Amino acid sequence: MKDTRRARMSLGLLLAAALVVMTVDHRAGDESPFGPLRGVGAALFGTAESAGADVIRPVGQFFETMVGAPDAQRRIDALSAENQRLKRDLVAQSLDQRHSAELRRLLGVAGTAGYRIVPAQVIARRGTPGFEEAVELDVGSADGVRSEMTVLNGDGLVGRVVQVGTSTSTVVLLSDPASAAGARMEGSNEIGVVHGVGENGRLVRFRLLDSTAQIVPGRRILSFGSQRGVPYVAGVPIGVVERVEATPGELTRIAYARPYADLTALDVVGVVVQSPRRDPRDAVRPGAPRKPGPSPKPEALRGPGAERKGI
Repeated sequence: MKDTRRARMSLGLLLAAALVVMTVDHRAGDESPFGPLRGVGAALFGTAESAGADVIRPVGQFFETMVGAPDAQRRIDALSAENQRLKRDLVAQSLDQRHSAELRRLLGVAGTAGYRIVPAQVIARRGTPGFEEAVELDVGSADGVRSEMTVLNGDGLVGRVVQVGTSTSTVVLLSDPASAAGARMEGSNEIGVVHGVGENGRLVRFRLLDSTAQIVPGRRILSFGSQRGVPYVAGVPIGVVERVEATPGELTRIAYARPYADLTALDVVGVVVQSPRRDPRDAVRPGAPRKPGPSPKPEALRGPGAERKGI
């Protein structure tokens, strides 16, 4: 009990002394004798307060970040989705422009030559029994497509239809080793046969029936046309002669031509459902050939199956 009374008395004396000091300090103002002590205290407690704030501030910021993280992530996700949508829109616009340009070229060729065509799009590259290089189109019998019809694009001859479904059809490409088409040199009646040689359609082989006929690099080749236009209509640009092989003593001459149609990157094509009444001859003037790529080696061009015909 003595300790408690003594503690109370000590605490009371300290409080009384503090009140006296505060009263004197307040009334004395700037001339207070306790001014230096007040400055020292402010400096000590100010430093402690600043240090405490430096410690607490990152903790507060961390908790604020944690609280706002879900909203920030949602904003990031929304911006990413918008960015992807804009990219898709740009790609779609680019594809639409390219499709429109290819379709215009195709319709220009068909109109000049008098072909009645069904426009189509290549939807897959596929193999089919008996052929190595073929593509699938998004048109079929419901669109008027039949087997053994000519297929072309705005650049030149692509191939012929070999299989037809209700809404799709299969086209064997001119570059297939089992494919062949009657052809002639532009501006003359010199005829021959164009064979596919594979090698991704970089070249086709043109066997000229007259071994004495003059043929040099740069000459252009067009389709000669089959009977009643089946499977090939006349007048479709095929390619430009790139090199001529020496064939001494043989009855035919052989040249290799670069196709006008890029058979490795087909998109918009047309199926000729009705050939013109008259042979268009050279009405469809071929444009400049595609930029040459690396040519296959001669031994590759004479590979197995290159002699098979499909006229």
